[in-house]
Amino acid sequence: MFLTISTTGTTGSPATDLGFLLHKHPGKAQRFSTSHGTAHVLYPEAGEERCTAALLLEVDPVALVRRAKGKGRGGAPDSALAQYVNDRPYAASSLLAVALSSVFSTALKGQCAARPELPGAARPLRIEVPVLPARGGAALVERLFAPLGWTVTAEPVALDEKFPQWGDSRYVRLVLEGEQRLADALRHLYVLLPVLDDAKHYWVASDEVEKLLRAGEGWLEDHPEQRLIAGRYLSRRWSLTRDALERLALARLAEADDAEAEELDNAVDEETDTEERPVPLAVQRRTAILGALRAAGAARVLDLGCGQGQLVGELLKDPRFTEVAGMDVSTRALKEAARRLRPDRMTERQAARVTLFQGSLAYTDRRLAGYDAAVLSEVIEHLDLPRLPALEHAVFGAARPATVIVTTPNSEYNVRWETLPAGHLRHADHRFEWTREEFRTWAAEVAERYGYEVAHAPVGPDDPETGPPTQMAVFTRTENRTDTRTENGTVNRTESRTESRTPNRTEKEPKQEKAA
Repeated sequence: MFLTISTTGTTGSPATDLGFLLHKHPGKAQRFSTSHGTAHVLYPEAGEERCTAALLLEVDPVALVRRAKGKGRGGAPDSALAQYVNDRPYAASSLLAVALSSVFSTALKGQCAARPELPGAARPLRIEVPVLPARGGAALVERLFAPLGWTVTAEPVALDEKFPQWGDSRYVRLVLEGEQRLADALRHLYVLLPVLDDAKHYWVASDEVEKLLRAGEGWLEDHPEQRLIAGRYLSRRWSLTRDALERLALARLAEADDAEAEELDNAVDEETDTEERPVPLAVQRRTAILGALRAAGAARVLDLGCGQGQLVGELLKDPRFTEVAGMDVSTRALKEAARRLRPDRMTERQAARVTLFQGSLAYTDRRLAGYDAAVLSEVIEHLDLPRLPALEHAVFGAARPATVIVTTPNSEYNVRWETLPAGHLRHADHRFEWTREEFRTWAAEVAERYGYEVAHAPVGPDDPETGPPTQMAVFTRTENRTDTRTENGTVNRTESRTESRTPNRTEKEPKQEKAA
């Protein structure tokens, strides 16, 4: 799928100024990784009198199916072939809109550091989209773009030129012409392409309202098809649509009164406003871990892969955690953790509760023994899979805390982040990311091998289709084991069955733990 943007110029205002506005040099062909494929920007023509920039998006249909998990057009569960044979690689849709915002993000904002006078000036533009899905036909295309000052040409595409009796398809060839600021033109396309397609390739959440209002600022407030645009853009989620329409109405009233919207929407004092705000996933993760540790009755806690010490800091706020240790392989991370925690400013009693030390989970370490609980928060995915058994033995086999908490990304949820390129992991250092089934299989095998029981819990919004963004497993020890290695390398194992709970501080700990 692709679109072209053309402009004309004069000696004083050459058409190649389009390159400054788009922040893409006319003399280069560039490529960019996007959510579901590769975007290319090139200039079929670049002269003083006329310049054309083309955005070409190569969609990977296999990655699209894997990310969508059967959701949306091209992934219908009743037609396996339709998942791979569909119009997504060819017809402009929300895929192209996302690529547009990613590749031309600075142009969308109306910014140009090199030539700051250019973004504010209207210039003659011609935009062509060869194949555009139009649910509502050419008439709807006219109703959407004409009120924005465009001269609209929407030619229906025949189902098959060899069989004209079959009639027209739902696709049109769109040409827009008019004097517009480039930023406005791009924002029109960003909103109205998925509106005409009437489908989005990603999950629509509350943040889509903010995107709609940002892109629609200055034109959507007075658009005659405002309700249809909001409803389709937000995938007919009526609670979100209602919120968007109410805020658009407020913006229209504010403009009429020559005031700011915040001045009119002052019924709630900001200091007493109790409206819930989104909680970052990292905070939700730490909250879930703290809840699991409290439920386990842990007092001495080990944070393995503690990073910059955020979890260690939260643990120190709760006096029930009498000893907190953080271990990380990175000395730089440990220095940052020490800077954040400032043990030098703690009381002597408080400073005695915390310990930070360097270590690797690829080896057994006597310093890890004797703790009630160990936490591996977003750690295992940073290891190469062949090294994971070494971690399992170091934590579950050698250290053997009564409780082990493991959190890791749920790869199925990645489709909900529209800016995450297809096939990419959430972090450059991640070696893998597991589905819910893969994580549960691994956890069950580890629990069986080392004498633990395991329970699972979601962290973050539990999407009915993809599950939560983070998955958490809580391992509870059911056996005490003492492993001794003989000279020929075989392992002798002694097991004793214990209750699956953490001992009280006053209870005598098993001899096997003391020996460790």
